[in-house]
Amino acid sequence: MTKRWALPLLLAIFAIAYLLPLGSHGLWIPDETRYAQISQDMLLSGDWVSPHFMGLRYFEKPVAGYWMIAIGQAVFGDNLFGVRFASALSTVLSGLLCFLVARRLWNEPRKSFACALLYMSFTVIAGAAGYANLDPQFTFWVNLSLVALWFALDSVGRTQRLLGWAAVGLACGMGFMTKGFLAWALPVLIALPWMIWQKRWRELLVYGPIAVVVAIAISLPWVLAVHAEEPDYWRFFFWHEHIRRFAGDDAQHDAPFWYYLPMLVAFSLPWAALLPSALKQAWQSRRQANIGFVLLWLVMPLIFFSLSKGKLPAYILPCLLPLALLLGNALADRLKLEKGRAVGINGLLNLVLGVVVLLALVYLELKKPLYEAELHHLILVFIGLIGWIMANLLQAFRPLQCWAAPAFGSLIFVGLIPAGLPNSVVSNKTPDQFILEHVQELGQTSHLLSNDLGAAAALAWRLQRPEIALYNTVGELKYGLDFPDVKNRRITTEMVQQWMTEARRSGSVGVLMRVKGDDELQEVDLLPKDGKRYEQGNLVIIIFPQDAS
Repeated sequence: MTKRWALPLLLAIFAIAYLLPLGSHGLWIPDETRYAQISQDMLLSGDWVSPHFMGLRYFEKPVAGYWMIAIGQAVFGDNLFGVRFASALSTVLSGLLCFLVARRLWNEPRKSFACALLYMSFTVIAGAAGYANLDPQFTFWVNLSLVALWFALDSVGRTQRLLGWAAVGLACGMGFMTKGFLAWALPVLIALPWMIWQKRWRELLVYGPIAVVVAIAISLPWVLAVHAEEPDYWRFFFWHEHIRRFAGDDAQHDAPFWYYLPMLVAFSLPWAALLPSALKQAWQSRRQANIGFVLLWLVMPLIFFSLSKGKLPAYILPCLLPLALLLGNALADRLKLEKGRAVGINGLLNLVLGVVVLLALVYLELKKPLYEAELHHLILVFIGLIGWIMANLLQAFRPLQCWAAPAFGSLIFVGLIPAGLPNSVVSNKTPDQFILEHVQELGQTSHLLSNDLGAAAALAWRLQRPEIALYNTVGELKYGLDFPDVKNRRITTEMVQQWMTEARRSGSVGVLMRVKGDDELQEVDLLPKDGKRYEQGNLVIIIFPQDAS
């Protein structure tokens, strides 16, 4: 718990728990294949200004998150580790921010270590570290903006305060270029009420413009560049991705106002049983400036996202760092007073949860097996569950000595479960592994066709060939497919036979189909019958030779 060893130990946990599993399982559809392909497209085309998905305009997000994933692939290669490295790095950087801000808030080594360890061991945070999308990066930039804000507010020297506000602007600018205008809104939601409460609103007027100027300076070059290259970008991005998603009647993922409350409890595993005592202690101490700031950091984004009509679980990831601060503060205080009851209850509840899941898995295997001739996968799952159970058993019966044990149980569980999923899940949800088995044959084809965007993205990424013809599927590429210069990429059921005939005159054709029901079976029936066929789960690869006639 000393200052000397806390930070190196956290880094060692990161290296072992976050990096090692990155290449242990294929890319999940639709998110991971999409982000892998868009980032790879930047490397292949050299266009680092406007995002393109399989060569089609894709303006749902800004560009900086794709930059980070592309850099990972440039450094480590077009592989699973390279695609996911940006998420792992962003997550551990958020963990380090948690350590630093906890030290600034309380200046107690045990609290700093506990807060960071709790944050990095939240199951959802550890899972996000191995998942290639933009949420871990955006969460890091939001976390950095608010950590920098507290350092600025807590500073006494003018130079430190100026640097703090400049760091707020840097984080807001990069967050904006990663996921949009929310990166500017969230710090304001916390800073404004806190400054008014503390009667320091004049300070906001004096130093706030520094953050604004830095944020504009960071983002303006790209803002102008993308407008010059794609004049319609900002119209689509602002109205479609912000206004309609937040308040539109047709907002995606509509959910009730209270949706995030049970989600927040679930996201706090394996420390959920500590929530009541931690929140009670925080509320009792709310008049303290530091606790009030952390409470605003937790509550204001939660309210903001609850007001939105469109809701996704990942939206509240920025709420988890302040939650870890409150939990770590309460936990360290109880350990200092040698009050281990709540800690022991937490371990006991996690123990019960692990045992119930283990028994349910055994029951299913006996009644309706999930795993068939996949003993190695099943063993990995059992190791993950046993690790969870043993770690929480230690906390349940030795809460003061083994208070940190659930963190390691969580990391073992999250690290092993994705690699231990049954083939029935893997073959349907990670098509890049099936493609990899046939990558040589597919790579020799002259044309590629797919009826599923996630599978098509995996195909484009594995073969480094973005121009996949899209068979009877549009989805999120509706906007990109409406441009006249790419009309030939959209193949309807009425067109497919003619398209196949013309394509086979100039070379062989590779087809990747996801067959989930009668509609997809009809799509397959419209294809020629002379192809070489491979099947795995609901995936079908067909190789059609060139038509000699």
